[in-house]
Amino acid sequence: MVCLCPCHCTCLRHTLYKIEEPDHVCWDETHFGKMGSYYINRTFFFDVHPPLGKMLIGLSGLLTGYNGSFEFENPGVKYGDINYVGMRTFCAILGSLIVPLSYLTVFEFYNSVTAAFLTSLLIIFDTGFLTLSQYILLDPILIFFITIATYCLAKFDKIQDKPFTKWWWFWLTMTGVFLACAFSVKWVGLFVILLVGLKTVFDLWQLLGDLSLSKTILLHHFLARALCLIMTPALIYMGFFAVHFKVLAFSGSGDGFFSSAFQSTLIGNSLYKASMPQDLVYGSIITLKNQRPAGGLLHSHWHLYPEGSGAMQQQITAYTHKDENNKWIIKRFDRDPEKGDMQKPVEYVKNGDFIRLEHLVTRRNLHSHREPAPLTPRHQQVTGYGEDGIGDVNDIWKIEIIDGPDNVYIKTVRTTVRLIHYVTGCALHSHSKTLPKWGWEQLEVTCNPHIRDKKNLWNVEDHINERLPNSSFEVFAPSFLESFLESHAVMAQSNSGLKPKEGEVTSRPWQWPVNYKGQRFSGVNETDYRVYLLGNPIIWWSNLAAIGVFCTLAFVFAVMAQRGIEGTGKYEELKKKFLYSCTWFLIGWALHYFPFYLMGRVLYFHHYFPAMVYSNMLTGVLLDYALSGLHSYKLPYCNINMYMAGNAVIVAVIIQSFALFYPLSYGMHGELAENVNSTMSGLKWMESWEI
Repeated sequence: MVCLCPCHCTCLRHTLYKIEEPDHVCWDETHFGKMGSYYINRTFFFDVHPPLGKMLIGLSGLLTGYNGSFEFENPGVKYGDINYVGMRTFCAILGSLIVPLSYLTVFEFYNSVTAAFLTSLLIIFDTGFLTLSQYILLDPILIFFITIATYCLAKFDKIQDKPFTKWWWFWLTMTGVFLACAFSVKWVGLFVILLVGLKTVFDLWQLLGDLSLSKTILLHHFLARALCLIMTPALIYMGFFAVHFKVLAFSGSGDGFFSSAFQSTLIGNSLYKASMPQDLVYGSIITLKNQRPAGGLLHSHWHLYPEGSGAMQQQITAYTHKDENNKWIIKRFDRDPEKGDMQKPVEYVKNGDFIRLEHLVTRRNLHSHREPAPLTPRHQQVTGYGEDGIGDVNDIWKIEIIDGPDNVYIKTVRTTVRLIHYVTGCALHSHSKTLPKWGWEQLEVTCNPHIRDKKNLWNVEDHINERLPNSSFEVFAPSFLESFLESHAVMAQSNSGLKPKEGEVTSRPWQWPVNYKGQRFSGVNETDYRVYLLGNPIIWWSNLAAIGVFCTLAFVFAVMAQRGIEGTGKYEELKKKFLYSCTWFLIGWALHYFPFYLMGRVLYFHHYFPAMVYSNMLTGVLLDYALSGLHSYKLPYCNINMYMAGNAVIVAVIIQSFALFYPLSYGMHGELAENVNSTMSGLKWMESWEI
């Protein structure tokens, strides 16, 4: 194992080379760099991923002198004097650590330095891993935790014959710790949890067949695994969210995705330690919050629906950010509130009342009619209609408290209501569908004929009326558990609703193993500094072939075993190690790959890289087994020199393939690959590569 340190040092130098280039925001750095800034500034935001990776990016920036002032507005924006290299370096270091961890994992499973060394080379000289590790992204952090969790599992597997010893407990616990870390970076970490879960079930099944173990010992084995692999990761995962909520204490861009009660905990939010009228009265200025996870505020603006999207009246949307255009005046259905007479008693809004809602800025009423909604034709269109608050009968809505008695007052924040259209009987509705650019990519609002849909539920969030006494709303602040559960509901809702933006390059899972199409990180034109996320094709296609070869060999060996055909003692032992290790690597690859076929959300090429770690491990073991197997059979033409020569050829091919394609990672200049004078000329092996 003496080659471990040189491998890691080579990989670290390899990854940190030109780490400062390009000196502008690249691809998803615009998201994760910005989120690191939010942690430094303690400003609340929303993201579809759990918090650990972004907290670590923020911490690395803080420790290396970045002050959180850069906006990471768009890809291509120059960093200038901002210290961004520290965050890139942190991600690069974790990315480089994947190499020694993969080396050690293969060694623990297969006990071969050569197989471990070949695996490490397959990762070091893959242009895809190199590119992914050089930028401010979650992927190197995620893959690091997935790999170290797998390594801890391998170490635990190695000492299972020494149960309940100090090191047995240590490696079992560390497996659980890093499972929690992987899941806390992205929910893709669930796949390594499934891998460990399957391995645990397999181990317990083996123990169950050991008749020398008492029922008490079997119970202890089960409880130990439940403690270290279920309870400990769950507590750690919740702990990261506790830190997340504590650090992001100030109101920010993510407030609107969460409930009114949650927003009341954020310093600077209009609901934080808010004092506002408790009971709703006619003439009040209010905002209405949709109660689905990640629901928006009822919103309008001067823009009209375009031709072909229903009546060309004023747009009504749901918006997840605080805005003046979220404010509405609540009025009786048959008259406006009387102005100027402050002595007259106020009139409270009660369950079952018929009302109109007038948009404060544009003076148009909330309106619906029998026209199909633009994105959901089974629902009715909702518009802003009228002039100076004067419209027609289609502006009338009935306000209903869910399961509440008649004549009960509507209360700010606390009361959940439905708005039923007076003429057509449908309910005001909002969901996760986003309007096209003509609707500013805000959420569609419709009138839903299915009135019991949970997405028809709203509450009053802000309430302004000078004639009413204010009450404190601090008592509505949720507990940690309530905030934790709400954040997961919002994350799940938003994750499933992720769709590609206009012009965005996406991909499908079948394209990933064949390296069909990469992802632009920087630059498009000949004058640009171009970086393109694409795997080393020699390595990727070899990995795909290795999976096929292993499956074929496993089938052949199964047939041989069924027929009672066995090899010699030494070769049989080698075969068992080969089948055992490669089977688990294949399961790891499959668990991190095939679930993407079931996902409805938008997918990108980089989603394949966790699976790629396991296919590299499988390939390294398969290559070593093929050469070792020939040598073990003592074929006259395959002595130790041939074994060494075979490994030398493999190493040379890996390094030479990297020498051809390294500009993909370190930057391409000048003409594109289809031009003869390009430095990448002749290397566009697939038409789908955008190099």
